[in-house]
Amino acid sequence: MTIVRRPSSLGEFMTLRQAMDRIFDDDVFRPFRWTSSAFDGPSLPLDVTTTADELVVEASLPGIKPEDVEITVENGTLTISGKSSEEKKSEEGSYLVQEIRRGSFSRSVTLPNGLEPDRASATFEHGVLTLRIPKAEQLKPRQIKISPVTEGSARPAQVAAGSGPSKA
Repeated sequence: MTIVRRPSSLGEFMTLRQAMDRIFDDDVFRPFRWTSSAFDGPSLPLDVTTTADELVVEASLPGIKPEDVEITVENGTLTISGKSSEEKKSEEGSYLVQEIRRGSFSRSVTLPNGLEPDRASATFEHGVLTLRIPKAEQLKPRQIKISPVTEGSARPAQVAAGSGPSKA
């Protein structure tokens, strides 16, 4: 025998007490521990800009020492990795909120073609890593000047008319 229950519209409502219990059952202040996977993705903020001559990558690394950061470029992928101070233990009490990054971190970005990573330079100032990777000469924009056509020159007229050079 099959029992069919019809839903009651009043059964969907929570009492105020149930709603308050549900709020306080969830951790309002969840202690959060940074792991290496927490630094993957947007947790290590980057600004990547391009100019006519170079690609500029800026990474925000507050509290990190320059000697603790490693920058590698391999197969067109830029990787910024390193390690911050070891995890800090609270001597008294426990954390309510723990958001300061500790431990190792890594962030990878695929670079566009036509860069010269062998000529890259990096600076580290006020917690901001700035990496400058120059563009290859063939990618830099070039300005082509138009030369005036003289009456005695037949070659520009042939090219302009769409005919190739004639063989005699």
